[in-house]
Amino acid sequence: MAQQKIISRPSFGAFMNKYGIVVIFIGLCIILSIVEPAFRSMRNVTNVIRQVSIIGIVSMGVTFCIITTGIDLSSGSMIALISVVVASTAQNAVNPDQPISVVMPILFAIIISLVLGGVLGTINGSLTAFGKIPPFIATLGMMTVARGAAALFTQGRPVGDLKDSFTFIGTGSFIGIPIPIWIYIAMAILSHILLSKTKFGRHVFAIGGNEQAARICGINVEKTLVKVYAYAGFLTAVSAIMLTARTSAGNPTYGVAYELDAIAATVIGGTSLSGGLGSIPFCVVGALIIGVLNNGMDLLGVNAYWQQIVKGVIIVVAVLIDARKQKRK
Repeated sequence: MAQQKIISRPSFGAFMNKYGIVVIFIGLCIILSIVEPAFRSMRNVTNVIRQVSIIGIVSMGVTFCIITTGIDLSSGSMIALISVVVASTAQNAVNPDQPISVVMPILFAIIISLVLGGVLGTINGSLTAFGKIPPFIATLGMMTVARGAAALFTQGRPVGDLKDSFTFIGTGSFIGIPIPIWIYIAMAILSHILLSKTKFGRHVFAIGGNEQAARICGINVEKTLVKVYAYAGFLTAVSAIMLTARTSAGNPTYGVAYELDAIAATVIGGTSLSGGLGSIPFCVVGALIIGVLNNGMDLLGVNAYWQQIVKGVIIVVAVLIDARKQKRK
């Protein structure tokens, strides 16, 4: 008698454990579409994704950091500093009222800003990897320094009069889709490839899973950590450029609490605070959930204070769920 082959089917619990965040996102969209018909309009959907794109890109860099059991608290302040730098170098004409005002090709202004983001991230990574300073403290210090430097750079004043070719990055569109959304998609694809398809990504997960074991396997932990924070800084610079272009100005007050929203999107997207677990696609979903919630509550006229409470509760619940998952392992 032939032995029957037993085919195991994934349980509902296992499915929800893996894709629950996607189910929640779809359910949230359906509910808001029923309760508030204006939510499902194409214009509103486009607006939500465009608003999410800035925080969403920052959260991708934060995902890399958290997977290594680190954190990045400096992204909001770095956005402010990079914003005033790129605005000061993308002027229509030299402005004598600005402490620093330079006219240069837009491409150069963008490259300088991206390099600055990478350098600031490298400093964060070096303090963590070689200085053995906890990521929380290292990036907290950078948060304070970058915010102060942004205010000092412009004497606390916003920087306007930017070239149209630069502001097009934040306000223009291609085949009907806003440029920020295209950039968001491009950064998501790049980050996903780096994290899941490259040796660098495997090293990131290995460090988060067990740093000592990673060292034994020959992984250069310090070098990898520097790369992680440098990439996070690069993504923060991309977001700063988009925000500056969208608002047509650089401002030392930009980015306040952005790092908290980025961390929230990362955690809601299932990245484990214990390290070793995370995904860029789910990080994107986490950012979209925050954006949809904010937009839906705005459309429903929910008080801004209640919105903060709801967001805080969601973050706590996401962390509790992560803690329960860790106990089951």
